[in-house]
Amino acid sequence: MTVQRMDNVAVVVEDLDAAVAFFTELGLEVEGRAQIEGQFADRAVGLDGVRSEIAMMRTPDGHGRLELTRYVTPAAVGAQPQDPPPNTLGLHRVMFAVDDIDDTIARLRAHGAELLGEVAQYENTYRLCYLRGPAGIVVALAQQIG
Repeated sequence: MTVQRMDNVAVVVEDLDAAVAFFTELGLEVEGRAQIEGQFADRAVGLDGVRSEIAMMRTPDGHGRLELTRYVTPAAVGAQPQDPPPNTLGLHRVMFAVDDIDDTIARLRAHGAELLGEVAQYENTYRLCYLRGPAGIVVALAQQIG
């Protein structure tokens, strides 16, 4: 048996509406929203009394999904340090290909995004940058050039 596909990446956020607005501005589409609770949720994630709200975001090509989750109970636990650097062990970042990196950065800044460094060019192939988005997640952007 082999993996059929990568279904989604989940990010726990404090403000679900703000995170949805951020990723909508990036170009993802809301596929659906739901409240998740009950014994199946408790058993699946290994916590008691789970009640959460999720928004499933889909990339325009329909192949990638990002699940944004806000835990109502039990309350979300913050990671330390609060905004870990990109070389922290664990989930590193999520990257999106964009048409215009400068325009995308400008639009995301209106939603609180901050560049971690600067826009850098890799050979004559890509312009790339890392920025911090909702809940401290590192979002990378790549614009193909040349």
